[in-house]
Amino acid sequence: MAAAVVALATSCTSQATGSGAAAPPAADGKARPAADGKASAAPSSPAADSSPGSDSTPGSDSKPKADPPSTKASTEPTTPKVLMTEGTENEQVRELQARLRQVGHFHRSPTAFYGSMTSKAVRGFQEKRGVPATGSVDEATWRKLLAMTHRPTADELRPATTNALDEPDARCKTGRVLCISKESRTLAWMIDGKVVAAMDVRFGSENTPTREGTFTVGWKAKEWTSTIYHTSMPYAMFFSGGQAVHYSADFAARGYAGASHGCVNVRDKKKLASVFDQVQKGDKVVVHW
Repeated sequence: MAAAVVALATSCTSQATGSGAAAPPAADGKARPAADGKASAAPSSPAADSSPGSDSTPGSDSKPKADPPSTKASTEPTTPKVLMTEGTENEQVRELQARLRQVGHFHRSPTAFYGSMTSKAVRGFQEKRGVPATGSVDEATWRKLLAMTHRPTADELRPATTNALDEPDARCKTGRVLCISKESRTLAWMIDGKVVAAMDVRFGSENTPTREGTFTVGWKAKEWTSTIYHTSMPYAMFFSGGQAVHYSADFAARGYAGASHGCVNVRDKKKLASVFDQVQKGDKVVVHW
């Protein structure tokens, strides 16, 4: 019996070595040594390979799946549409400026150009009316301004002067008069109480003031040079000694940063040239506050 057991064990060993096959698993599932002395791993369980979440699961993808696109509507606020802002130049800007002037927020003649002065006027209007003060005109600002104003007339869109004319002095309401206001800094050429033409003017400095009162045009000179200051005085209409209404290139260039030596300076040469042709010697000149 012992010899038979030994023979059987030898036969099993030779069979394993000769065939190169791995030893069968032990009954407890643990790996048993193969005939070549190396451990043989127990076969993996199919159930383990197909466990949920395993990368080896058929049909699985190693990359994470993207979330489906959201179907919720965006809740971000929309930016109001800007209609006019600094740098805009068109006829709508001219209308804007005329309407702002109607409600006291713009104090110059409309120019159709949206610059820093227009932006400041718009911001002032917005602050007073409870609209976001951006200095630009959006749809809400424009609607509010339209509701508060009327359609500008031709004279409002293109007024005669940058400065608004004030109420004419009583002495200007009859006859032919150069009506000159120091308060509004304007000259109105009037015939029988009607304004025929108007223009901006400036006056003498504190040291050389323009005289006030009622005068008459003593004489005229289309081309003239001051004999005291040696400056050019085109379209001069003298009304009080050496003081005259005349065109001033300095006024045209520097505006109210300068002053005359007592004359009434005009900066609109074309407009003054037209009035010069109409004014006659003896016509009245009124300089008033």
